[in-house]
Amino acid sequence: MKQRFRNLMVVLLLLLPLIVACGGDEATETPANTGQANPTEAPAATEPPAATEPPADNGGAATETPAEDNGGATTGTITKDNPPPVPNAADAKQYSGATITYYGDSVGLGAELDQILAKQFTKDTGIQVEIIPKPQDATENYATYQRFFQAQSADIDVMMLDVIWPGAFAQHLLDLTPKLGEAAKQHAPGIVENNTIDGKLVAMPWFGDYGMLYYRTDLLEKYGYSKAPETWDELEEMAKKIQDGEKAANPNFVGFVWQGAAYEGLTCDALEWQASSGGGKIISNDGTITVNSPETAKAFNRAAGWVGTISPEGVTSYKEEDARNVFQSGNAAFMRNWPYAFALGNEPDDSGNAPVIAGKFDVAPLPHEPGQESVGTVGGWQLAVSKYSQNPDAAVEFVRYMTSPEVETYRGVVGGYVPTVLSVLENPEVIAAQPYLSKPEVANVVRAARPSAAAGENYNQISTIYFQGVNQILLGAKAEDVLPQMESQIQRLLR
Repeated sequence: MKQRFRNLMVVLLLLLPLIVACGGDEATETPANTGQANPTEAPAATEPPAATEPPADNGGAATETPAEDNGGATTGTITKDNPPPVPNAADAKQYSGATITYYGDSVGLGAELDQILAKQFTKDTGIQVEIIPKPQDATENYATYQRFFQAQSADIDVMMLDVIWPGAFAQHLLDLTPKLGEAAKQHAPGIVENNTIDGKLVAMPWFGDYGMLYYRTDLLEKYGYSKAPETWDELEEMAKKIQDGEKAANPNFVGFVWQGAAYEGLTCDALEWQASSGGGKIISNDGTITVNSPETAKAFNRAAGWVGTISPEGVTSYKEEDARNVFQSGNAAFMRNWPYAFALGNEPDDSGNAPVIAGKFDVAPLPHEPGQESVGTVGGWQLAVSKYSQNPDAAVEFVRYMTSPEVETYRGVVGGYVPTVLSVLENPEVIAAQPYLSKPEVANVVRAARPSAAAGENYNQISTIYFQGVNQILLGAKAEDVLPQMESQIQRLLR
């Protein structure tokens, strides 16, 4: 069974470049955890001072120290306060005294793990790491990086990149092949190919994501349901029945929470609604714009009908953490979110108190229209080094550590992040922490890619048109009136 699961994961991972290249054709891909593990709000980021160390003469290139592929094996119990040591600390110490700036996770557990790992890295290597929380909104995050790169600023060394960004930013990123090319062979080949632009490895795989349905197992049983909903009709019926039953004791209880704010997260949710209803994937691989169809209109009008019925009125401003906080506090029957929320739903707080839903929820594929297939939008994050970094060698060593099997195992166990290192996928501790990885119905669900390849440098604008249009529909506009406008705006950008 273990070998069969590993073989399945390898096949799925190999398909990722096809998914990204097609910009919206159906395919399967490995589960991957989103970079949205953000339980609490962080203060606004301020720009760090520019680094002062002169750039290395070789631009950061060096002969690689091969990383041992030990599957992320560790000694002792993996806990949050027990991060792995830097495997090649002796080599990395040659850059001791350098300071690098890392644009990392914004809030919550992801930000906390960044701090813990950076502290361990500094302890072992002497390289200082200044962590700046990246903007939580992916659209704002993209624009922030654009400003840095346009100014050729040295104020950023290492950064998190969404899976759809390597192509757009490649010209501004350091080629990691000389130093990390060998280490990259441990990661899913499909993601490595996605991050290789014009023969240059511009980012290292870190973790991935895909949309899934969270559901309360105890409440489904209480109200006579034996399994998660498979169609949107079933979801609506179950959410309404459970909501009506629970509201007597809990007036704040709702049936279904998701991401409805006008930002990149809504692009991901709406793409799932559209694709699972037979409406296509925004832009097909032949360049056809598929947003304006009866199937898509039906899907978006349906979602608008959830607002104020099975979903709260405020869902139109929800992002990932808003939805997770409602679900994790026991106030929702269903939730659409990324894999990161699974670990947090069972994670005790600092006082040792487990969430009220711990052990009472599970995950399943998102629903679909009859005759269609369940769909999860592809996500995932990479780590890259700016070409304008004044400390490229030190920055590369930080990326080497953060994307190592040891760190991916640690993050997979304590944070619920799905690894990109193939050998880590079969680590028993990782599978125990993320049991859904061994569920064929979840692992093998159809993946929908956002159209970054088809849109090219226009992707950010096209996604903005898409999520703003969908948000208008959620707020009361008719899809039949909004979709033609969205289609014409996207057409103008693609001409």
